[in-house]
Amino acid sequence: MPATTPEVKAALETIFAGDSEIYRERGFQRRIGYGTRPALLVIDMANAWTRPDYPFTCDNMEEIIPANRALLAAAREKRIPVVFTSTAYRNPTGPHPDTGLWHLKIPTEILSEGSEATAIDDRLAPEPGEQVILKKRASAFHGTWLAGYLRAQRVDTVIVTGVTMAGCVRHSVEDAIADGFRPIVVREAVGDRVPGAVEWNLFDIDAKFGDVEPLENVLSYLNNLPALAND
Repeated sequence: MPATTPEVKAALETIFAGDSEIYRERGFQRRIGYGTRPALLVIDMANAWTRPDYPFTCDNMEEIIPANRALLAAAREKRIPVVFTSTAYRNPTGPHPDTGLWHLKIPTEILSEGSEATAIDDRLAPEPGEQVILKKRASAFHGTWLAGYLRAQRVDTVIVTGVTMAGCVRHSVEDAIADGFRPIVVREAVGDRVPGAVEWNLFDIDAKFGDVEPLENVLSYLNNLPALAND
């Protein structure tokens, strides 16, 4: 699988620097900022996306996995809510699949509930008390109980990681801000399978839907929070 090369990244950064100026002149790229009650939302870091030889396999896991591990460690230290998602179906190959029409576009047949493919990568294994949502659609919010859970935990900020930038991460960020949460996307902790998709979507999300922040800044924010009480 071809990775996005440093040369491609540099070229995209040059292009987006000019585009950023256009956005700023028109009042875009405002900062939404961090709140005081964050949750960590890890999107689709299941084996079908993180391990090799699947149709959904994403690149750059040598950076994305360690970044997610660092964020999980910081989140657990502060006892903030942690939510994982995977995309999984009860009957993806049956006569009446619960995929909607998505199976006409992508290979949902490998995403059966309970399969190894849809299990969260054991390098990021959820701990007791952490939530795992099996979703049917791109967004972690659409058709799930995520928003209600976050509101019950009094969350105001959603730190978003995972894959894919062009699909599930992007749509989750769009729904997060629409539902009243501050989305913070961690640059080193997200990915995709198509070269260039990560850089484009990071740029566009940062312009319109959430703040894209480097891992160092997000870890500093988490490390400076008081630990949440067990309430």
